[in-house]
Amino acid sequence: MIQTPTSTPVTSADPPVRHNLRVSFVTESYPPEINGVANTVQRVVEGLHARRHDMELVRPRQGPSDKGRHTDGFEEVLTGGMAIPMYGQLRLGFPSARRLAQRWSERRPDIVHIATEGPLGWSALRAASALKLPVCSDFRTNFHAYSQFYGAQWLRKPIMAYLRSFHNRCHSTMVPTDALRKELAGEGFSPLSVIARGVDTSLFSPHKRNAVLRGDWGVDEHGLVVLCVGRLAAEKNLGVLLQAFEQIRMHRPDARLVMVGDGPIRSKLQAQCPDGIFTGFQRGEDLAACYASSDLFLFPSLTETFGNVTTEAMASGLALVAFDDAAAGQLVRHGQNGMLARKNDTGDFLHLATQLACNPALRRRLGAQARETALPLGWDSIVQGVEEQYAVAMAKTRMASRPRVWMQAKGF
Repeated sequence: MIQTPTSTPVTSADPPVRHNLRVSFVTESYPPEINGVANTVQRVVEGLHARRHDMELVRPRQGPSDKGRHTDGFEEVLTGGMAIPMYGQLRLGFPSARRLAQRWSERRPDIVHIATEGPLGWSALRAASALKLPVCSDFRTNFHAYSQFYGAQWLRKPIMAYLRSFHNRCHSTMVPTDALRKELAGEGFSPLSVIARGVDTSLFSPHKRNAVLRGDWGVDEHGLVVLCVGRLAAEKNLGVLLQAFEQIRMHRPDARLVMVGDGPIRSKLQAQCPDGIFTGFQRGEDLAACYASSDLFLFPSLTETFGNVTTEAMASGLALVAFDDAAAGQLVRHGQNGMLARKNDTGDFLHLATQLACNPALRRRLGAQARETALPLGWDSIVQGVEEQYAVAMAKTRMASRPRVWMQAKGF
């Protein structure tokens, strides 16, 4: 049975969700930045606004011309920020605790939702805690796992300690898979709830296949396009991708590797794979066409909290090979709607990639089933799950305030 991502169910004892909440949503990443955090945060923010909540979006200014959006029921509060080293397209927000505390004192939000744990997120948590506001957070990036790829394994423990301190001060931390919930619980994180990620199955669809694009890649309808989408960075395990493609080329010399994305090791990858097609960042219809116009999706990353590209590939009807981890570990049934390599077993990944590359009938069957798996994963149900966690956090805050109110009433 497929384990589709679901939110933690609301029991009869849980408080109902009140519409028209005032939500202050704090994030250091938001479109037009292109990454999984920015994309999913935008989906949640826009989904909450569509469900009649008043949204205050707090984020770093992304350039001199960035004025922020101000419409009915939606206001952007822009803060200072700086580019992240080696990731010039991404920014960290500067601390803004005093500004946020003053703003929230004057117009108190019902809930503060912090999506990222950087300086801006930490200052928002401090301000919200001082004002005794209910706080929800997301665990969206495995920063603690990245250290091993940058020669700084010793940083894992202090990073994990910081993340644990951050999230344990929140009333609820949302994680995208049950496997991650169990991992973090083992590290002392609490309380945790599972709220998965959705996928736009209208945008990402097999119908977006484009023969002209394939021609631009130098491939006809009978050729083989091997696709990988994501940030071109050390933590994405892309050396395994190149190994897999080399093995595939031994059996399919006509195969072409297409890599969608950008990042600090792009030039290194281009030198190692001079025949590869590097498209840079793509979004919207252009990204959807890249997925649907490919034949096999390889995703070797082992540092994902979820991996939105997995569901995007599945919605596009692509057969895929991934390690038994994150979204793939939750959604893929090996041999039925994709191929799962044993975690950390590079040889298994290479074998499965070659097997699928050489079997077009199997690719078609797995791709069709992958599409069926993705169809129920709409964003509306995900946003409802977020609302449920808001209700839980608000109820916890009310319960915490009752003893103080009772003591004041009794004259203590």
